[in-house]
Parts: sequence; structure tokens; C-alpha cells
Amino acid sequence: MIDILEQTKGCVFDYGGTLDTGGCHWGRAIWHAYRRQQVPVEEQLFREAYVYAERELGRNPIIQPSYTFLKTLSVKLRIEMEHIAERRAGFDPARWHKAVLDDLYDGVRAETARSRLVLEQVAERRPLALVSNFYGNISTVLAEFGLDGLFGSVVESAVVGVRKPDPRIFALGAEALGLDAACVAVVGDSYDKDIVPARKAGCRTVWLRGEGWTDGGPADTSAADATIGSLGELL
Repeated sequence: MIDILEQTKGCVFDYGGTLDTGGCHWGRAIWHAYRRQQVPVEEQLFREAYVYAERELGRNPIIQPSYTFLKTLSVKLRIEMEHIAERRAGFDPARWHKAVLDDLYDGVRAETARSRLVLEQVAERRPLALVSNFYGNISTVLAEFGLDGLFGSVVESAVVGVRKPDPRIFALGAEALGLDAACVAVVGDSYDKDIVPARKAGCRTVWLRGEGWTDGGPADTSAADATIGSLGELL
């Protein structure tokens, strides 16, 4: 394992963007699927729709605890595409919804399978916890992808009432492991929402640096104790 994991006693993983897309921001992942499926919308309007859908799901209890990731993603895409249709004459969400959904879900299944292999090896030597900004259905999602038996504890924002980038959510992750924060390594894809607040909470940090929502990256990356390009590099 990389030095940071060897030097710590437990590990906290982010979910979205880390275990399911290999470090690619979900907004970018969806946009790439739009492009592959030749959805007729420009990137700026898509970005507006993506942000709108995220805010709608954050404000309203649309996602239920029983919703699978497939159903969650379907709802998110529907909200996005309906938003686009209100602003683009002739845009028919029903024409594009299934193609984009199938494209994305196939990719997520493949990526989570790769992540599971890494997690299994890390879990042989360290207790694992999950810390995620999610909608209250993360347990259903973990079971859907065969990840449910790997985490001794799950800290989900919708359940605990604390969201990233609040450092307290990572303190809760360390507490769930029964460890001091300094003994915990946090692995996440978002420098601003995972790495910086985890460091503020006193944890060690491993940044999974992939394709972000914006081009470029942070000028100062000193909050990351280690930077990797894929989860496999943890091993």
C-alpha cells in the first residue's frame, strides 16, 4: 500500500466520483455520455441543467431510501432533461433519457467492480468507513453494487445532517472507526469537498485526481498528503 495508508490505522472513502466514476466529476461524466449519445444540447445549457437538478434533489426529498442508483440516476437525468426542454424548443427528453441512462449505468457498474477489488484488498488490512454527501439511500446503492459488506460504518450527509465541505463529517467518519483523526486516511476525488475539509478535521488525505467540473485544478494542493490517478495506485 502507499505510505499514507501504511502510516494510518483506518481508511475513509468518498463514494460519488471516487468509487463510481474513477475520479471523474459526475457533471463531466454525464456530459461525456450526452456527447457519446449525440444529445443536441450545448455544454453551457447542460451545465445549467446539471446544477439545477442537483439543487432540486438537495432541496426536496425526491430520492427515497429504497431507490437504487439506477433509479436515482434516472430521476436526476429526467430533471435535467426537463429543464433543458423548457429552454430548448423541440428538445424531447423521452428520446434521449434511456440512451444516456444506459450509457452511464454500464460505466458505473464496470467502475464500481474495479473499485470493489481495491477495497477488498485494503479492507484486509484496515477497517473502512464511507463518508458521502448522498440522498438517504446510500445503503441501497452499496448493496446494488456489492459494496455493502466492505464498510464497517457509513456516514451519509442526509442522515447525519452535516454535508461536505464541513470538516465535521470527516470527524464523524473517524469517530465511527473508533480512531483519532490523525490515524485515519481519507480518499476522495474532490479537492475542495474531500481533501481540504478532511485535512481541517485532522485526517491524512489521498486525493484521487481525475477530471474535475472545471478545467485546470487548485493552485495550492498542499492539503493532499498523496495524489493518485486511480484507486489501484493505493495498492
